[in-house]
Amino acid sequence: MVMRFRMGVGVDWDDLRSFLAIAREGTLSAAARRLGVQQSTMGRRLAALEAKAGVRLLERTPHGFRLTSAGEAARTEVERMEDAAQAAERAVSGRDARLEGIVRLTTVSDFASGILMQALADLAQRYPGILVELITDDRTLSLAAREADLAIRLARPKGQLLLGRRIGEVSFGIYASAAYLAERDAQALPGGDGVGHRLILTRDENGSYPEIDALAAMAPRAEVALRTDSRASQLAAALAGLGVVVLGHHVAVDTDLVRLDAPPLPAREIWLVQHEDTRNVPRIRAVAEALANRMRAAAPLFLGQE
Repeated sequence: MVMRFRMGVGVDWDDLRSFLAIAREGTLSAAARRLGVQQSTMGRRLAALEAKAGVRLLERTPHGFRLTSAGEAARTEVERMEDAAQAAERAVSGRDARLEGIVRLTTVSDFASGILMQALADLAQRYPGILVELITDDRTLSLAAREADLAIRLARPKGQLLLGRRIGEVSFGIYASAAYLAERDAQALPGGDGVGHRLILTRDENGSYPEIDALAAMAPRAEVALRTDSRASQLAAALAGLGVVVLGHHVAVDTDLVRLDAPPLPAREIWLVQHEDTRNVPRIRAVAEALANRMRAAAPLFLGQE
């Protein structure tokens, strides 16, 4: 079945966007959060679209909504429309010559907040008309879908239409509180098997954190004191004396934590990423330059040389 939706023929774009969101998220509540509307609004929009199409597009199951055969065909058509709308939006914003307006910046949670704020302070002084919306989220937001304009990522970007530049490198060390180390042999961890030590690790064991995986491999017989994906919680746990932790040197520099002698841990590259359609937008370019300049200036801090 091939379904054709055309704007201006009784089909509302909000209804189509809601249909896509429900198809992708699986529930009305999750789709409503994605679009920033009420759950009841999502239900009304889906019902309106199905009434106009004259066929059921989604069926409710115990595990959420599932596309019908008609819904599968409709999704293909609506996603084409979405791609065209996003391309048009990027083209329009790419010709915006103002040094004012909103720039959405996304980065992983707890990453170099002090340095980021210094960069934004520099920017605000020079370009007071630019408002940065900072989105700290461990999910990878889509630059193509305009979920963000700029992204700071700790890995090389993937995607043919993404422009990335390497603006630094994060090095990591093994840290613990003085009180924790006073009760143990501080040299036993790097050279031994970790007996008698407690480790602060992440819940993610799929290789996303090679520096933390290296600590676990270094101390296979150590006790796990805490697992958390929050870098802020890892830092707080180490300060409280809960155990040994891996931290970026820039995170530990202003604390009382003690850096343990250990073999080098895997480092991470810092990448600044944007969609190629927005490369010439002045306000986005201004934010990108402010971020790149501050990150490069902070290189000794990231490398543990301060």
